[in-house]
Amino acid sequence: MNILMVIFGLVAIFAVIGTVQAFKERNVLSILFNVAAAVIFGGFTIATIVFQGYPPALVH
Repeated sequence: MNILMVIFGLVAIFAVIGTVQAFKERNVLSILFNVAAAVIFGGFTIATIVFQGYPPALVH
């Protein structure tokens, strides 16, 4: 889950960067999709950190 959390975090960061660029270009559809991606993937990242901790706990 550690690698998955890093990937989700990177996707959320890139979505925020894309949102800023979409605002500069005034592209409404791009703004909507980028904000949705940032919220969803950011939420997955935060939920993973909250419920599994960082670094994730290994349960046997």
